Amino acid sequence: MQLVVGRIGRAHGIKGEVSVEVRTDEPELRLAPGAVLATDPAATGPLTIATGRVHSGRLMLRFEGVADRTGAEALRGTLLIAEVDPQVTPEDPEEFYDHQLIDLDVVTVDGREIGRIAEITHLPYQDLLVVERPDGSQVLVPFVGEIVPEIDLEEQRAVIDPPPGLLDEAEAQTASARESAEDGDSDGDAHGDRAEDSDGDA
Repeated sequence: MQLVVGRIGRAHGIKGEVSVEVRTDEPELRLAPGAVLATDPAATGPLTIATGRVHSGRLMLRFEGVADRTGAEALRGTLLIAEVDPQVTPEDPEEFYDHQLIDLDVVTVDGREIGRIAEITHLPYQDLLVVERPDGSQVLVPFVGEIVPEIDLEEQRAVIDPPPGLLDEAEAQTASARESAEDGDSDGDAHGDRAEDSDGDA
């Protein structure tokens, strides 16, 4: 099975190095020196990683046969694709490969059906589940334990506990109005206490 594990960004320096947008939870395995990766567009590859390092929080790679900035710039926007055995799973039971999550049914903790996972987006500081709803719309669900407490591969479902507004903007507005009302009540109580204290002192 082929999985996208990275996307080449800008050239860095003059010796062929490029920044890479990581799209895998295991960059140390998939994007290690010596790895041979297919590409999209296919004509750009395959590419063999010569060196790798982290600079200012970003992964920098250099590929064999790419020795200058011109060659590096020509790779910009290329997707890096690794061949992955679909039977292999991550060592950490709390981690999952993208292909394990794609097409899982998404339900809330109280059993409400939301849709299915269509895609996983890997951002620098967070992964997002792209959930396609029955009406064709999409919702982005942060892939963190507080919001996605359970992934059940046997039942082929992901259980989510969405905060107000994640699935429905009206919920966020209602929650915000409720909090404002509660704050107002709290302020009123505080003013009342101060008035009673003042009367008592008099």
